[in-house]
Amino acid sequence: MVTVYDVDPNKLIAKAAEKLKGMGIKKPAFVGLVKSGAHTERPPQDKDFWYVRCASILRQAYLNNVVGVQRLRRHYGGRKKRGVKPERHAPAGGSTIRKALQELERVGLLARGKDGKGRVLTPQGRKFLDGIAKECAE
Repeated sequence: MVTVYDVDPNKLIAKAAEKLKGMGIKKPAFVGLVKSGAHTERPPQDKDFWYVRCASILRQAYLNNVVGVQRLRRHYGGRKKRGVKPERHAPAGGSTIRKALQELERVGLLARGKDGKGRVLTPQGRKFLDGIAKECAE
């Protein structure tokens, strides 16, 4: 059986983003107008940025079992340019990640963890990603 671990992450995320777009996930109004974090210089130029980010969050939930806003902020963060001073890591913006988690939870692909901390992939979400991985492998 083909799983998420067996396929190219870029292909998996691209296909998952296409399917999420058709599932009725609502894109917040501010996405595309604001930067994705303090480390970036401009807002994302990709019109499907929101769906790609949601698909990527689903993949992270598959790989790490439990994901939360802080862990994902660290994951999606990057190097902040500080002029002449050395660059440092800056976390990504939390609002975009939080809204994505809420939408994925509303659709039924993610759920709250047992102790109320973080989000976990539901069986429906695991089936969704495994089906896409199978399509990518063919």
